[in-house]
Amino acid sequence: MGKIALITGASSGIGEACARVFAQNGIDVIISARRLEKLVKLEKELKERFGARVLPLKLDVRKKDEVFDYLGNLPDKWKEVDILVNNAGLSKGLEKLQDGKVENWEVMIDTNIKGLLYVTKAILPKMVERNSGTIVNIASIAGHETYPGGNVYCATKAFVLQLSKAMRMDLLGTGVRVISIDPGMVETEFSIVRFDGDKERAKKVYENINPLTANDIAEAVWFAVSRPSHVTVEDMVIMPTEQASVLMNIKNYKNF
Repeated sequence: MGKIALITGASSGIGEACARVFAQNGIDVIISARRLEKLVKLEKELKERFGARVLPLKLDVRKKDEVFDYLGNLPDKWKEVDILVNNAGLSKGLEKLQDGKVENWEVMIDTNIKGLLYVTKAILPKMVERNSGTIVNIASIAGHETYPGGNVYCATKAFVLQLSKAMRMDLLGTGVRVISIDPGMVETEFSIVRFDGDKERAKKVYENINPLTANDIAEAVWFAVSRPSHVTVEDMVIMPTEQASVLMNIKNYKNF
């Protein structure tokens, strides 16, 4: 109670769900994303439903100067972030590498890798000073296994897994925990973004299968961060029951 969580990518999907679960459990939340209008709507909901203290922050994690400026100058009562959820991430396109668009690669690298690093750098030193804090990196099953057309996206999520492990080594003895949450198929705006707003194509990804929901992942995040301080859930892989691997699910299992 009375702790502060900063959640990136909080305007939809897993980030939005995390904000609800945290607020419901008495955590004050800084909700950040590029779409301020959605954050303001979420702020109103969290205050009305849970009486939560909420700070909406328009933030593009890809912009280094913006990240360090905004997060380095938080209002006094919001400066001591206890929990950081690095959720902002995306995938663009599903082409083979030789057919891929460089601009899509740059968006994924700038968001999934560099953005995560910028935000972590802005928040982590003060956690180390206080010998307390929890960082949650939202990775993916795609960081464990790759798939056709997943090339750069899968590589960025493998980076998140390896960075999380390296951070645990660097932070040993500081009291700061690092947790990696690695979901399988989750129905959010992920596929809509991947397919440049093609909602029909995105909808087909989840047809005839019961995927995870954003709230499923938010509840897993809450379980991990609410353990006693001497307990770290290093890496949690969460799959739909109807998905056995990144490629094998209930729709195509007969082909294996």
